[in-house]
Amino acid sequence: MPYACMAWHDRGMTMPAPEPIRVLVVEDERGLRLGLAALFETAGHRADFAADGRNGLALALADPPDVLVLDLGLPGLDGLTVCRELRERADRRIPVLMLTARDALDDKLEGFAAGADDYLVKPFAGPELLARCLALAQRHRSGAPNEIAIGSLRVDRRTGDARRGDRPLELPRIPARILLALAEAWPRTLTRSELVDRVWPHEVPPSDPLRSHLYVLRQALDRGAERPMLVTVHGVGFKLVADD
Repeated sequence: MPYACMAWHDRGMTMPAPEPIRVLVVEDERGLRLGLAALFETAGHRADFAADGRNGLALALADPPDVLVLDLGLPGLDGLTVCRELRERADRRIPVLMLTARDALDDKLEGFAAGADDYLVKPFAGPELLARCLALAQRHRSGAPNEIAIGSLRVDRRTGDARRGDRPLELPRIPARILLALAEAWPRTLTRSELVDRVWPHEVPPSDPLRSHLYVLRQALDRGAERPMLVTVHGVGFKLVADD
């Protein structure tokens, strides 16, 4: 029995979803593909598969799935290249859950910098993979193809425009990029290093690059609101919380 789905079958668990989702799995290990096919079918979802990066990218662009489950180590095009090209070429934001046998922080940061939304290290439990896919699909279905909706907050990935309720947020470029990074990671907390890597992927500025930009973002996002949406998780990093 494939290790990815062992917990699902052994415990006889069910994982109902509000509505079925369609997942594209790009994974070169045949046994894992079979296990994931059983996992998604049992839960009432549809899964399509590709065994290499080039075919996976073509399928994702031709018929965008609700979630792309993408292995990092693929023949043809590796997972990082597939993710980067998908972000450059797709006409909408396709949520990407990256699978890898590597658990080093640098590898995770590289995946997030390439555009991944979530990261799962092998071996993993089937229910956890399914839960993460459902969360990603629900988050991205809540708005237009290129719009993220978190409570009253709306962030447009293409234009960078954001509003909270009826109030447009007037943000400089860097605070806008920080907001987009936090929105794409929601509800997960981004560590300081993850956030820096997403906002400045090529060259990190000296000293503390986040402090002043986070202050500007807080002033624009939470000014006059009963509940702040930008939260500092002490000792960990930063996250957005829904205000509804």
